[in-house]
Amino acid sequence: MAKSTQAIPEGHHSVTPSIMVAGAAKAIEFYKKALGAQELSRFPGPDGSIMHAEIQIGDSPIMLGDEMPEQGAKGPKAYGGTPVSFFIYQDNVDAAWKRAIDAGGKEIMALADQFWGDRAGCFEDPFGHRWWLAQRIQELSPEELKQAADQFFSQMQPS
Repeated sequence: MAKSTQAIPEGHHSVTPSIMVAGAAKAIEFYKKALGAQELSRFPGPDGSIMHAEIQIGDSPIMLGDEMPEQGAKGPKAYGGTPVSFFIYQDNVDAAWKRAIDAGGKEIMALADQFWGDRAGCFEDPFGHRWWLAQRIQELSPEELKQAADQFFSQMQPS
């Protein structure tokens, strides 16, 4: 008798990021230290590289593997940067921010109270991926959000 299979594996969400890095083993260790990641699995290739691994940050799994340029799988540094970032909501974002920066994250946008109601900041990891750490500090109605955005952007206008 055939065993039934779930379309979405247990512990996954409908969308699960999968990233490529130059040095997946080092990246996994960085994510453990900087983001409190938990390693779920690791599948090595014949040459010892990581073909596929899974980590979990909070309740979210992330797949990752070593670059395989011959198959078009390259990390952000191979492209000169990335247009993609990860947004992680958590309690005590200040402690999380300090841990990420102390682990070697490079500050891109300082952790601060943002007009949209989050305390948030962005850092780049040593492998070229960008991570936003955030904590919701204020719930805003659509009208309050528009007013806060208008005020924020009016301060950015050239005089």
